[in-house]
Amino acid sequence: MTEQDHKLVWNSCLQIVRDIIHPQSFKTWFEPIKAVRLNGSVLTIEVPSHFFREYIEEHFVDLLSKALRRELGKEAKLEYSVRVVSGGETVTVPQQTTQEIKNKPVPFPNQPNIANPFVIPGLKPLQIDPQLNPNYNFNNFIEGECNRLARSAGMNISQNPGRNAFNPLFLHGGSGLGKTHLAQAIGIEIKERFPEKIVLYVSANRFQMQFMDAVNVKNQLTDFLHFYQMIDVLIIDDVQEFAGKAGTQNAFFHIFSHLHNQGKQLILTSDKSPAELQDLEQRLLSRFKWGLSAELNQPDYATRIAILKAKSYNDGIELPEDVISFIASRVSNNVREIEGTLVSLLAQATLNNRKITLELAENLVDKLISKNKVEISIGRIQKVVCDYFKITPEMFLSASRKRELVQARQIAMYLSRNHTNNSLATIGSQIGGRDHATVLHAYNTVKDLMDTDRMFKKYVVEIEKQLKTN
Repeated sequence: MTEQDHKLVWNSCLQIVRDIIHPQSFKTWFEPIKAVRLNGSVLTIEVPSHFFREYIEEHFVDLLSKALRRELGKEAKLEYSVRVVSGGETVTVPQQTTQEIKNKPVPFPNQPNIANPFVIPGLKPLQIDPQLNPNYNFNNFIEGECNRLARSAGMNISQNPGRNAFNPLFLHGGSGLGKTHLAQAIGIEIKERFPEKIVLYVSANRFQMQFMDAVNVKNQLTDFLHFYQMIDVLIIDDVQEFAGKAGTQNAFFHIFSHLHNQGKQLILTSDKSPAELQDLEQRLLSRFKWGLSAELNQPDYATRIAILKAKSYNDGIELPEDVISFIASRVSNNVREIEGTLVSLLAQATLNNRKITLELAENLVDKLISKNKVEISIGRIQKVVCDYFKITPEMFLSASRKRELVQARQIAMYLSRNHTNNSLATIGSQIGGRDHATVLHAYNTVKDLMDTDRMFKKYVVEIEKQLKTN
């Protein structure tokens, strides 16, 4: 092996890690690491401190295990070289991070991990890894006004899966608000209460890939459908990714209908409500509305305080009250952003041997906020416009020609063209299935009205401010 082999292996591992964890966590915990050497299947990396090594061990060991085994095989091991601050001496710590990696059969997450969906089950119960993250449980899911309905429904489902009024449970909301956490928490609770039930969590993207594999191999589509129809609790994450995939939608329609008819529980997550989803068959959308559609919103101040306290307690950190209040008041977009800020604050204090103070928090948050611009999408524009004019998404996307609805759509089309990189055709398709000519007409109409109607211009300016600040 050349002296560069260790860098190549580590860079390949980093690519895997980067695709899975939050960008801020990657920057904080993986960018400071350097690959030192590769001896057979043992990779040695250099970390800044003993605490850093312990944090990596506690939070990322499974992910590193999978990545290393993919690069080096089942015998892969990891050793550390810890940089000791005093005198600049480097001390080698020969502890393996992979927790007996060669004996732990955890498959790489980007490879099919669901027990072979192309085997027709016999009379014996299916032995399937439910694909649930044990950290995503009810104990560390903080309840607040932003998610109370969804959480209460989830608890009800976990006590009586499939035989309740919330089937399917359709969880929707923006990124980082806890949809995946809550969906998996329900699955974990059901598995604990009813160990005999077959629970399975799968992303829409993974389901789509499995369906395509089944289509491309003779006689396996039936086996694919049969496998999924044997599940007791099916959790599908990000169903909006089924958009435009007619074959996948058809397969899922039959699976959904069979499971629902058999009294099996379905839990779905999406970044939009059923009424806002585009390019999905109406028969599928109608079934999404059969049970409960529950939105997860941005956490309010009290919930953000509770999240910070719970997270710091679980991590063994004592945060001053003024620091907690400051972070809660400045970081409000989603739960993931709050947790990422706390991780960054902990890293800054640890690596620089500094006490966690309000000043340190202020400096860190100012840098993070200045770097993070609000993402503006067509869906976000629709939501802000609907909220501003107090109209429902159904009314907004309808064929109604009422003046106030037409103007709301035109403003949304105007803002979508100005603030997104989408084509006119894409904007039109997502705003009620209009064509590109309609979008262009709306854009020109709004421009003209802003020049001649002061009140109309005020509407557009205020909506634009909300887009950039919410």
